[in-house]
Amino acid sequence: MTEYASVPASGTVTHRFWRGYGYLLGGLPLCIVAFVIAVAGFAAGVGTLVVWLGLPILAGTLRASRGLAGVERRGAEWATGRALPPVHYREPRGRGIPRLFSMLADPQSWRDLLHAVIGFPVRLAMFVIAVVWTVGGLGSLLYVTWQWALPLDDSDGGLFWLITGVRGQFGEIVLNTVIGAVMVATAPLVVRGLVATRAGLARGLLTNQTAALRARAVQLESSRRAAVQAEAQTLRRLERDIHDGPQQRLVRLNMDLEAVARRLDDNPDKARPLVAEALEQSREALDELRALSRGIAPPILADRGLGPALAAAAARCPVEVSLDVALPDGQRLAAAVENTAYFVVTEALTNVAKHAHASLCTVVVAADGERVLVQVRDDGRGGAHLGKGHGLAGLADRLATVEGVLDVVSPAGGPTVLTAEIPLRGVGDDR
Repeated sequence: MTEYASVPASGTVTHRFWRGYGYLLGGLPLCIVAFVIAVAGFAAGVGTLVVWLGLPILAGTLRASRGLAGVERRGAEWATGRALPPVHYREPRGRGIPRLFSMLADPQSWRDLLHAVIGFPVRLAMFVIAVVWTVGGLGSLLYVTWQWALPLDDSDGGLFWLITGVRGQFGEIVLNTVIGAVMVATAPLVVRGLVATRAGLARGLLTNQTAALRARAVQLESSRRAAVQAEAQTLRRLERDIHDGPQQRLVRLNMDLEAVARRLDDNPDKARPLVAEALEQSREALDELRALSRGIAPPILADRGLGPALAAAAARCPVEVSLDVALPDGQRLAAAVENTAYFVVTEALTNVAKHAHASLCTVVVAADGERVLVQVRDDGRGGAHLGKGHGLAGLADRLATVEGVLDVVSPAGGPTVLTAEIPLRGVGDDR
């Protein structure tokens, strides 16, 4: 899984200062929690590996460090106003013990744990320097307002006496005020440098742009293969449907027309029923071709959008369909997104009509700024799965072409819930 950061607004100099200062102050509790979890979890996990109890402890420690690393990344982006490079985590595989081992094999999780340990003294030092510089600077700048409360001792002098060897209250006030003014004036630069140091540590350990780009390349290659497979499957299905439907009717129509041509010369009256039958065959072939074209990309989808197209598809379904489409008013989605969402719903309705033995199917389509969520639920007998060679596998391949994902929950006895997520980012509109 690859995470890409967003870029927050930088704001004014004062705004950036307070953001950075809050980032540095928040580092103290964060570094303590992260350090304790990392050290205690690692020690407990390694110490109990011999009895296998250490596996879940280590996996839980890495997971907690990953969550705290995410907090640190967001804090660094918020304070600096710049996005960090992407970070990639390997998806855990399998179940039980193999899944735990796959979690422990993720390099970035161990880098997160290392950051929790190394970052403890760094973040602690950043907190101390920031507080001492700002609070100490304000205290020195306002020395004249509180110096009267200091006890007077002729045997000891202040900072002015330590530097010059001369005792004098006026000199103490002037020196402390100047030092305070310098510290207050340089506080934004100091805070900015501290923020840059801490954010640099996060950039070095909590991001792995090379691995993220490599994972992205693998994902794109997988999407390309899925697109080829989905296209091949669609072509095979279209060829089968044309062969079983319109092609057979056109062959019958050709035979009827040949019979009409023979009868026109010797017995025109017997040709009339053949003409009527040929017309009926042509109408049925035309209807089947229109149905096939609707399954690919119906004109109503291109002309009026996803909502009306799904309403038309629901009306044709032999099972009762409850349709809820919540899309931005007056705004069309990218053509690839609309086509994919339409394909998912129509294929799901076809599967429900053929296999589910359902009496009601509920279709919900919603969109936000990042994705389109499609959910199809039926009250049928269940048992659907994403096994290779089944229709739902073709749906998964079709979604993979736009980097979407498909999830199917279908216990025996139902209900079946099919959920598809179609991302909007990176999908162009070729309409």
